[in-house]
Amino acid sequence: MTKPILITGATGFVGKHLVAALQAASQPLRCASRDPVAAARRRPDLDWVHLDIQDEASLRSAMAGARAAVYLVHLMADGAGYADRERAAALAFAQAAEQAGLERIVYLGGVAPQGKASPHLKSRLDTGALLRAGAVPTLELRAGMIIGEGSESWKICRDLAVRLPFMLLPHWLQSRSQPIGIDDMVVALQAGLTIPAPRSRVFDVPGPEELSAEDILLRAARLRGLSPASLRIPLLSPGLSSLWLKLVSGADYAVAHELVLGLTHDLLPTQASLWSQVPDHQLLSFDEAVRRAMAQESAPALPVRLAEGLARRLSRAPVNKT
Repeated sequence: MTKPILITGATGFVGKHLVAALQAASQPLRCASRDPVAAARRRPDLDWVHLDIQDEASLRSAMAGARAAVYLVHLMADGAGYADRERAAALAFAQAAEQAGLERIVYLGGVAPQGKASPHLKSRLDTGALLRAGAVPTLELRAGMIIGEGSESWKICRDLAVRLPFMLLPHWLQSRSQPIGIDDMVVALQAGLTIPAPRSRVFDVPGPEELSAEDILLRAARLRGLSPASLRIPLLSPGLSSLWLKLVSGADYAVAHELVLGLTHDLLPTQASLWSQVPDHQLLSFDEAVRRAMAQESAPALPVRLAEGLARRLSRAPVNKT
């Protein structure tokens, strides 16, 4: 019998999409959660195990008999000191993987900035380095914003795009990245489990277009049929900007604050592209990835619907009559 792949973070945004794709491909899976009982109630068709990456006993139990592991968890939402906890978890995970005889680890990390890394990005990079330093070959896949319903970074952009009839655009919104759709990210993770990997490696996983954060906001608004007025301003730091996200976005504030701080520098590929290993895959355009994400949105609460309706009336894009 084929050994299963352990999916950490299986109940999260990326994890749920990856599990669905691997299940459709008839890949034996072992899905990990801090609360496997609750997870099993939602998805009784999956094999659930308890896993807390800060608990070595649960690591050993979850990995026993597995072929490979996909590392999708982070502890940013757990509050202050998360970077130290993430480093400790990465060390413990690498050691447990060696003891369990895993063949491979696939880790979803973040793009290295062209400048000083924010605390969140530094922790992501440190986690990758610690996993790669272990005995089990580890493929670190570095991605920027992943576009899809359930992504915190996408939720911030989506909320700003559809809820603000007028946008102040500080200088840091000129930082550039290559956002990627969740469907493409899943293909990349699947490839990470199958491409030859006799040693640990780092791959960037860029989307097809290089865009500034301002481009992302304004194009997302246009795809929703909106044309918000905007004004570029030289001030308003990422730290201050994250404060008013509390008023505009439904994203987790602690996570949003850390993500916004990461926009100080460009987040562009510097490593080999994973797509060189999957030459026949056609990436979704940014616009198509956004359309799919918006099509999957659940209905917001009434106050949010009213606020978004007002924004639509104030920033409706003009109809093209040509």
